[in-house]
Amino acid sequence: MTYDLIVIGSGPGGYSAAVRAGQYGLKTAIIEKDPKLGGTCLHVGCIPTKALLHTADLWEHFINPSDEGIQCENPRLDYAKVLDRKNKIVSKHAKGVEFLMKKNKIDWVKGYGTILARSGNGPIHVEVKAETGVQTLETKNVIIATGSEARMLPGLEPDAKAILTNIEILDLPVIPKTMLIIGAGAVGVEFASIFNRFGTKVTVLEMLPRLVPVEDEEISKELERYFKKTGIRCETGAKAENITRTENGVRLCAALANGKREDMEAETLLVAVGRKPNTESIGLDKLKVALDRGFIKVDEHQLTGEPGVYAIGDVVAGTPQLAHVATMEGMVAVAHMAGKPAKPINRNRIPGCTYTEPGIGSVGLTEAQARAEGFAVKIGKFPFAANSKATILGSHDGFVKVVAEEKYGEILGVHIIGPEAYELVSEAVLAMEAEATVETLMSTIHAHPTLYEALGEAFNNVYGLTINA
Repeated sequence: MTYDLIVIGSGPGGYSAAVRAGQYGLKTAIIEKDPKLGGTCLHVGCIPTKALLHTADLWEHFINPSDEGIQCENPRLDYAKVLDRKNKIVSKHAKGVEFLMKKNKIDWVKGYGTILARSGNGPIHVEVKAETGVQTLETKNVIIATGSEARMLPGLEPDAKAILTNIEILDLPVIPKTMLIIGAGAVGVEFASIFNRFGTKVTVLEMLPRLVPVEDEEISKELERYFKKTGIRCETGAKAENITRTENGVRLCAALANGKREDMEAETLLVAVGRKPNTESIGLDKLKVALDRGFIKVDEHQLTGEPGVYAIGDVVAGTPQLAHVATMEGMVAVAHMAGKPAKPINRNRIPGCTYTEPGIGSVGLTEAQARAEGFAVKIGKFPFAANSKATILGSHDGFVKVVAEEKYGEILGVHIIGPEAYELVSEAVLAMEAEATVETLMSTIHAHPTLYEALGEAFNNVYGLTINA
């Protein structure tokens, strides 16, 4: 039997591509080396972390209820049940992915997939190694969706107690009293936000000059201000050296931005210094697939240099490692191989979301990027302190920032930090995808009282016409 498509990897990009292929009538198989479908995002990434962040949000209300007029004496956090809830959410959705495979008549092949050497443009063969043996499958097309894994600092190995990645930290049996975090990207700051609210004393070390360095500079400053206000120590421009395990946890020497050196100790150390693509040992060395530091180069249709071999998600060079990017790249790849119309990924229309408190949502160019590209820029801002719904929620920190082109009102970027920012950014993404202007958003009626009124006000502020600030 020859498949029309074999997908290697069952994360959001892989399983979504398989489902779309099934919808298009393509005979499809999905190969997964792990016992369950869903990939990093579902099992040790997006979903379990957001479950913990939701619990942290609720816990914060329980320990600070008096402003709401609620008396809640001696609240207790049962962390074992917190973990159990997180695991149940993951299991539910893993079963959901399995159901989708059956519904769309997709064969789930368990094992480790490797693309075999190929002569000419004939069928592609994929070898699958599993505990039950080895089999070789034939296909017209392959999508590489093998994802990524956490980078580890040289000389360190993660364990289940002291030195952690995004995997081990999710199953800590108890909340640690102290935690050092190396890296202030999305992973680092989200776990800082979780455990700080659970009562852990957290210190974040970031080698670059600011937290969440891919965000607009003003967003970074606001997050650092809030973190410090809530007790998280943030050291930017800092480097961790001489990391060693101790009887009670971890010790390191931090070279700080002011030139001083400081010894630091904690029960736990989270290493959150980025992720590397899983592109080794899958047969790429035998194919015409170009790599850039391990990442796969693709064209606008997600096609590699090898005919019939596509790549999506975290393994792709030049796009951010986000689940929703992988999913859309999967849609593009499958549409292309099926002869359907597809719109290639637009890098400046990809939303970025960080689920800290306050949350972050952004799309498009930062102010600095827009100016560097030569745009005449106008900025509109609106603080959540002036938004009535934010007052009702007791979440006053943060703002909406609009980066617009001066002459025609083109929306170049929108950057939000504040309550539900990762939900609010959707309006900005849609507006930019539809090529709406600032004037369009100014004339768009925003319901009252809502958080998303803040976006309408920020767009008005581009021209100095804000009402409530």
